[in-house]
Amino acid sequence: MLLQQGVAFSQITKDTTALAAVTIVASPTTATLQNAAASLAVISRKELDKSDGIILTSVLNKIPGLYMQQGALNTIKISIRGIGSRSQYGTQKIKAYFEGIPLTTAEGESTIEDIDLETIGSVEIIKGPNSTSFGSGLGGVINLFAREIPTDEFQAKSITTYGSFGLLKQNFSANYGKSSSMGSVNYSHLQSDGFRQNSSYDRKSLTLQAQQKINSKGELSFIGMYTQLKAYIPSSINEDDFNNNPEKAASNWAQAQGYESYDKWMMGVGYRQQLSSKWSFKSSVFSNIKKAYEPRPFNILDDESSSIGFRSSLNYKNTFLSVPFETSLGTEMAFDEYSFSLFENVYASQTNPGSVAGDEFSKKNQKSSYQNYFVQADFSLSAKLHLETGLAFNTTRYSLRDLFAEAATIPDLAYTFGKVWSPRAGLSYSFTKTKTIYASISKGFSTPSVAETLTPEGQINTNLKPEIGWNYELGLKAHGLNNKLYTELTFFSTQITNLLVARRTAEDQYIGINAGASSHIGMEFLVNYQLLQTSQYQVSTYFSAAVNSFKFKDFVDGTNDYSGNQLTAVPDALWNVGVDLSNTSGFKLHTAFSKVGSMPLNDQNSKYTQAYSLLDLKTSYSFMLLKRLKTELSTGINNATNTQYAASVLPNAAGFGQAKPRYYYPGNPRNYYGGISLSYLF
Repeated sequence: MLLQQGVAFSQITKDTTALAAVTIVASPTTATLQNAAASLAVISRKELDKSDGIILTSVLNKIPGLYMQQGALNTIKISIRGIGSRSQYGTQKIKAYFEGIPLTTAEGESTIEDIDLETIGSVEIIKGPNSTSFGSGLGGVINLFAREIPTDEFQAKSITTYGSFGLLKQNFSANYGKSSSMGSVNYSHLQSDGFRQNSSYDRKSLTLQAQQKINSKGELSFIGMYTQLKAYIPSSINEDDFNNNPEKAASNWAQAQGYESYDKWMMGVGYRQQLSSKWSFKSSVFSNIKKAYEPRPFNILDDESSSIGFRSSLNYKNTFLSVPFETSLGTEMAFDEYSFSLFENVYASQTNPGSVAGDEFSKKNQKSSYQNYFVQADFSLSAKLHLETGLAFNTTRYSLRDLFAEAATIPDLAYTFGKVWSPRAGLSYSFTKTKTIYASISKGFSTPSVAETLTPEGQINTNLKPEIGWNYELGLKAHGLNNKLYTELTFFSTQITNLLVARRTAEDQYIGINAGASSHIGMEFLVNYQLLQTSQYQVSTYFSAAVNSFKFKDFVDGTNDYSGNQLTAVPDALWNVGVDLSNTSGFKLHTAFSKVGSMPLNDQNSKYTQAYSLLDLKTSYSFMLLKRLKTELSTGINNATNTQYAASVLPNAAGFGQAKPRYYYPGNPRNYYGGISLSYLF
């Protein structure tokens, strides 16, 4: 692993007998599920295998408090406890990492949909500003980890999946492990015609991973990923089309045949060393490079970005006044550069549909950077009482240069958001070996993007401030019935000030304003129960739910006062229930039912979506051929009840001219998939 730093999480797995001993991979200090003073989540590889293997939506939405909207395979938006729900198109206010490499730009936009599910071994999620070690992540942090490479084996694997709407996914992988050297390679090709018009998708990716032990106490690691994507964009549609023609694309996007395409490289090198029995050191350097082209109806964007950064931590374990403690001192820095040109799209003047580049009218270069320093100290005050403390210091700055010929004499615009301190404290008490209560308080923040800080005249709004949130949690984790039952119950309150609002000024233009405060209060509940376990069968069930009251506490936008209104684009309730069955002959059955409540489409709360339910089913059968060839056949149904629903929404959509607001991204109707996996052990 490149990085193994973070906080502790709760678990959404059925292996309840091992829950108390779960060690958190991403923690900067040694942390286990039992003593963690936080309600978070760990998703195992077994949970990922219960999905269709295409995208994380169904898996992440089982986590109480997390809601992932999927407008298309390349259009997702994740919110945690309502934070990030008002983002227009992507995931913001949430940090994301893959093997310690940031998937979040210095501006705060995260993209996890490029990571192929076959490369992921586990997912760890921090809910809310509960980490001092990851910087600007008001909503939380999503840590993705690659599959572990088994030692002393050489394995080759092939997976092919076919599905509705022209879905085809192929994976080819191989791994080789020895006691001191391990490596793996994975190639993936995912393509789909899509349910809607102008929604075909084609992604190819190659992932390389290697680990080398230098000595008994030191290890060097490497991970690299290349992604090539071309995905057409159907965009959102209005209510009439959503109800009557959900397969339709927005007319201007269909005529322009809008799409996004890019080549992306991501790589990182990590090193860790056990310096002594008390001291240890971890460090990594990482880089991201992306070159993209995106024809939209209103313009054509030609852009490229690059970033470089590093992350390091130094840990110390000892005992002070008979109290065992561990402290971690570390830093993370990243430096981004983004250049883009905008061209007129003259598709409307052409006879045939499709985008055509006209004159260039804008060209800019943007540089962003952040520096995050953190210290975390955990104390075992007694065998039952555990204290977590942490403090982070962050600075974020950027500059913008106008490179367009007529504006070459305009000086660079530069701005910094100053210094932000983020403290955290948590206390957990295990009153029995199987029951723990905890409480925590933490502060987080989220900085505006460069686009949000710019006025329509292209000047920086220096009065714009980062959003600040204070988070309070109280929770219970308990095992029962001879470890067959595991339960979590969490109450939280997050109070956000300097609420950042994207005010829409044109179809493709937004400006940011600090418009008040919001209140995020809720309850999250999780239960895993092993119904039956015999020598041949195992049946388990789970139930998770989140009920919330997310409101604008103080929100005035111009002459509009939205104070007291429900927070936009987040459901007031979401729950999941499922049953898993398996036997020793290799047969498995997974069922998952989810219910999503209604949510307001605009800040006025004048329009709401309809609540909806989804039922997913998957069966698989695995067996051995020729002693070394493991074979698995699988088939499944997503949205088995053929529900018509909004899989994602565009909050505060505006209708220009006589057009109606385009709020809705329709979800896929009932769809099927099936596949075969062949794994050969040499």
